[in-house]
Amino acid sequence: MPDTRSVPADTPAATGDPAERPRVVAVVGPTATGKTRLAEDMAVALDGQVVTADSMQVYRGLDIGTAKTTESERRVPHYCIDLVEPDEPFSAALYQHSARRAIDTIAAAGKLPVVAGGTGLYVRAALDDMHFPSGDATGGVRERLEAQAAEKGAPAMHALLAERDPEAAALIHPNNVRRVIRALEMLEGGESYARLARRFRERAQFYRTSYIGLTLDRELLYARIDARVDEMLDGGLLGEVERLLDAGFREALTAPQAIGYKELVPVLTEGAPLDKAVESIKRATRRYAKRQLTWFRADPRVTWLDITGMSAEDVARTALDLLASDALLRVRREGEDT
Repeated sequence: MPDTRSVPADTPAATGDPAERPRVVAVVGPTATGKTRLAEDMAVALDGQVVTADSMQVYRGLDIGTAKTTESERRVPHYCIDLVEPDEPFSAALYQHSARRAIDTIAAAGKLPVVAGGTGLYVRAALDDMHFPSGDATGGVRERLEAQAAEKGAPAMHALLAERDPEAAALIHPNNVRRVIRALEMLEGGESYARLARRFRERAQFYRTSYIGLTLDRELLYARIDARVDEMLDGGLLGEVERLLDAGFREALTAPQAIGYKELVPVLTEGAPLDKAVESIKRATRRYAKRQLTWFRADPRVTWLDITGMSAEDVARTALDLLASDALLRVRREGEDT
């Protein structure tokens, strides 16, 4: 199978009338529901290829802890995996660029792009008409604003935003310094946080996308999560963390979003109890699954499939039936009308 982790830089991004852009299928939902398996099943059945929408699988070397399939396990090419090193900055805006080039490359080859993942912002970045503000997280403007916030405090920064952009200030809690700084930074670049927030709420599709969401009984979902964490430990997760630490990636592994990694760092560096770390991983993953469900439940375009008691084969068969059903086609038409 060819290496499809990256796309040639000269691959054109989709432009023009949205109605002429490629059709896409998206498989979304919480972790441990089998999104990748279903996406592959659908890609095999419909002559497609998979675009992964996972904010952690973009990092090389973070394999076991992100449930990343190996190349030998993949039945079709997968895109947007292993894009950067763990210590390289990455964002939804960068993901949008990679994912759209992947989608356009797949469609140009006459195949169906199937987006699969649980990172809601990445799914929307790829598939919705979203425009991310420009700006460099390491640039002078942000550094200056961060220094100003450290000196003057959150209330003063929010008051400054209220003076310069009252609409944005009304949307951001005064204690959310990071977001206040981002809004001020956008203003200096000639952009509006409030306008971006309105576009985010609109859910206008960039591609003609049909969404299938996977869900199952909450207790069964939690049991799956716990079992998968145990499988990751049995599969060598602790050794993976140790190798990454030895390679100098400690800061990346202890980032707040690095579930499954940050909990194990103290085990290796401070002798913390492994069993407590494992329980922390399971608890954090369950909380993440709840946030994923909340995110995707808010999107009316998702057609939900309760997979409780279903085999993987039954899930694939039902999903393919849904894709051809009037209900999902109606969702497609509504998306095309927006």
